Amino acid sequence: MADENAGSRPGGYGQSGQAPKIKNKNAAAVQITAEQLIREAYSRQGTMQKAPRQKVLDGEELSDYQMRRRREFEEGVRRNRSNIGEWLRYAAWEEGQGEVGRARSVYERALDVDGRNQTVFIKYAELEMKNKNIALARNLYDRAVTTLPRVAQFWQRYTYMEELLGNIAGAREVFARWMRWEPEEAAWAAFIRFETRYGEIGNARALWERAVDVHPEPRVWLKWARFEEDRGDAESARRVFGLAIDRLGESFMDQHVFISFARFETRLREYDRARAIYRYALERLPRAKSHALHSQYAAFEKQHGAARDIEDVVATKRRLHYEALVRANPADYDAWLDYAALEEEAGDVERTRDVYERAIAEYPGVAEKRLWRRYIYLWLFYALFEETRAQDVGRARAVYVACIELVPHAEFTFAKLWLQYAWFEIRSSGDLGAARRALGRAIGQSPAKDKLFRGYIELELELREFGRVRTLYAKFLEANPTSCSTWVEFARLEAALGEADRCLALFELAVEQPTLDMPELLWKAYIDFVFDSGDFQKTRALYERLLAMTDHVKVWISFARFELLAAAASDESAGSSESSENSPGGRIASGAEAARAVYERAYARMKALGLKEERLVLLEAWRDSEQNAAAAAGGDPAAVEKRMPKRVRKRRELDDGSLEEYFDYVFPDDEEQGSRFKLLAKAHMWKQQKQEQEQQQ
Repeated sequence: MADENAGSRPGGYGQSGQAPKIKNKNAAAVQITAEQLIREAYSRQGTMQKAPRQKVLDGEELSDYQMRRRREFEEGVRRNRSNIGEWLRYAAWEEGQGEVGRARSVYERALDVDGRNQTVFIKYAELEMKNKNIALARNLYDRAVTTLPRVAQFWQRYTYMEELLGNIAGAREVFARWMRWEPEEAAWAAFIRFETRYGEIGNARALWERAVDVHPEPRVWLKWARFEEDRGDAESARRVFGLAIDRLGESFMDQHVFISFARFETRLREYDRARAIYRYALERLPRAKSHALHSQYAAFEKQHGAARDIEDVVATKRRLHYEALVRANPADYDAWLDYAALEEEAGDVERTRDVYERAIAEYPGVAEKRLWRRYIYLWLFYALFEETRAQDVGRARAVYVACIELVPHAEFTFAKLWLQYAWFEIRSSGDLGAARRALGRAIGQSPAKDKLFRGYIELELELREFGRVRTLYAKFLEANPTSCSTWVEFARLEAALGEADRCLALFELAVEQPTLDMPELLWKAYIDFVFDSGDFQKTRALYERLLAMTDHVKVWISFARFELLAAAASDESAGSSESSENSPGGRIASGAEAARAVYERAYARMKALGLKEERLVLLEAWRDSEQNAAAAAGGDPAAVEKRMPKRVRKRRELDDGSLEEYFDYVFPDDEEQGSRFKLLAKAHMWKQQKQEQEQQQ
């Protein structure tokens, strides 16, 4: 029995409330889609039954109909008394039946239910106005504005009704009552328009004064100014703008007030006044609140200003930009430099000095040179400005001295500062003593600063004080004996002065130094000097000394080329001779033999050291040399070509067990790899023969 009851329940649920167990969970043979369900539900809805349309034929039927409808409405408002929509429908039906008294009664009952409902008041007032019950409508609006004085719609309808009836004094009184509540800006504008329509301009101005007191906002001031301008009273409009600027102050000032004021003056063709307004505003408003002001000022100057005025506009805009940058980051020295350059271009000396003074006051508080690198340029440009633009030598000297005293020379120094100061003393007063004392002090405080020595030497060279230059080079080499460039420069100076013995002595002293930063530069300069002097034996001896210290392939190649150049130089100096031994061709041939001998020595040395890539470079240079000498001295490039290696691909095992491919060079004359080379040649020959056979088949 329980199973039968469970089966008879909807969904197959039993009395326990548990879902029945489904034994067959396979999909049904016929699947039902959602579309079919919706279509079936729509088809079963049927047609909506509409109430029949009744026709009232006599007064008795009308009374029955009205009684039945009133009973329905009363039943509806009784069931849901707070449903204002039902009350409004009830009152509208009574109004449609011409029962104004009953409709008024329904509205009053609705107000008893919800005395602050705006819709009820509006519908109620419209009922009275439609039926020309003006006194009742006025009383109703009085009740509305008394109950809800902050609802602007009641006041608007009330004033509109009074104005429509021609009761201007009554409408003005209603407006005055409304203004005592200090309503929104639109209410004041409506009252002002009302007074304007009836020609009461004095009352309108008084209302504007009260409006800006209640709503001290820029847009209200602008509307008042526009009102005065529309009346054609330029002085009153100008007075309004002035009052707005005074009362709003800098805290609540808006850029659009100044823009409108300037545009007003522009429309009156008072361009000087407009320009003064723009500049006054730009000086007082911050950059963040004056973007539109800058744009309008630029457009104004482009249209009505001269070229100088346009430049002032651009400069002012950039000036404000730099002020914002340095205010955000006082240590942004690049911004300070750009700011100072802007003021220099503007030509205002005092403003430029003020910018430089503010900039140099932001000195780094830490003795780290990386923080001072950009800062020091502020002082240098400041001194140059005082010297060149301001033409004040005394202030420029004071700037240099102050900067020198400020820099912590015990930690680091700046060569450009000392050198620029020295040149300044020479330019300004021709005081060589002051310049030398400054540079001597700099070298004494920072003897390891190469730029100081080089700048001092350059100064003395321009003055042709070669004795002082020698002394400076000697001090320079005492401070830094490893600098090959300094040795070379000193030796070249002696050579230029015709002191060959001094030059050779300097080179000998330099190459004997235990430590050098660029010895190849020094040896090359030494060899070139001896070669240019024509002493080939000593040049050859220098090459031998250099090869005793290094086996670099470039030294061997340079040595071989020297032999060729020496032979050519001897040929040019000796001229033509009748003997065959001393003929030019014979000397060139002897030079080629000497160069070939050098290449042979170098090749043997590279081979002994196992330097394969260097051997390849040497062979390529040797081959080029033989090709160049083949025509004149019987060079043999083919012999060198036979020694050229072959490039083969090999594999080698790395530390982690993986294999790496690399290229190696196999030289024909390597004894260790001779057998491998022959085997490789036979393999290539066999492969070539096999390819030829396949092509023939």
